[in-house]
Amino acid sequence: MSEPDDADKADKNGTNGANGSPPRVEKPTDAAASHPRKPPGKGRKRIKRRDYESELSVLHVELAKLQSWIAATGQRIVVIFEGRDAAGKGGTIKRLVEPLNPRIARVVALGTPTERERSQWYFQRYVSHLPAAGEMVVFDRSWYNRAGVERVMGFATEDEVREFLFSVPQFERMLARSGIRILKYWFSVSPEEQERRFQARIEHPTKRWKISPMDIESRTRWDEYSRAKDEMFAYTDIKQAPWYVVESDDKKRARLNCIHHLLSMLPYRDHIRPPIELPPRRQRETYLRPPYEEQNIVPRRF
Repeated sequence: MSEPDDADKADKNGTNGANGSPPRVEKPTDAAASHPRKPPGKGRKRIKRRDYESELSVLHVELAKLQSWIAATGQRIVVIFEGRDAAGKGGTIKRLVEPLNPRIARVVALGTPTERERSQWYFQRYVSHLPAAGEMVVFDRSWYNRAGVERVMGFATEDEVREFLFSVPQFERMLARSGIRILKYWFSVSPEEQERRFQARIEHPTKRWKISPMDIESRTRWDEYSRAKDEMFAYTDIKQAPWYVVESDDKKRARLNCIHHLLSMLPYRDHIRPPIELPPRRQRETYLRPPYEEQNIVPRRF
């Protein structure tokens, strides 16, 4: 396969492939960014639940401010979550959208394409889910299925993968030029931690739906997935839409780190409406409630 094109190389040198202007948002500058990164799960204690919930509550307030900014200024934001099975994407997405209005922040998790969708332009079924003004769309897996699971499991030919790797940088530059902000996260989990999570899913009846025959097959193709991810990064880690890797052996830390990073990448302002004072309730004068025994009441079991 050929090397990434000149525009991709220009991106790596810090220029914008669209018009040569600098990126619209700055990278985080907190102290943690200046320290060498430790391997996932090595030399770190699990965060205590009390500390985790305290930090998450602070981030949820900031997410509410972010939502108010998106709605007030008509922003269009795409957030992509990718990674291996059981890497922690779903749990992070759940905490990300938990305090948000689903009419403003919605999750897209597409299933297996239909026969009709297979005959379409590859990006076509994703385009219909892109955000309008005042919306943030979170993709729980995305068009990058082609470079990952479809390639490794043999659902796409090498020609189709090659076409995807050359097309997706241009597709994402087009979205960026139209004003859509794109954030792409790859959740990195160790084989040992993935195995532990798979086993936990098998043992717990409420989690068993999370593991599929495809997940079991993926266990035997760890190196193939690694090589596919490395090549995907080489072609699609562009200036307008870079990849950010989230170390996710510790799920709670991964959630906090990812949400904090997302907030740091968007120049949001607080547009939350100020508190209001509720007027006194009007006294009921003529309304009579129907007899209690005529209604179908849910039994009080608890």
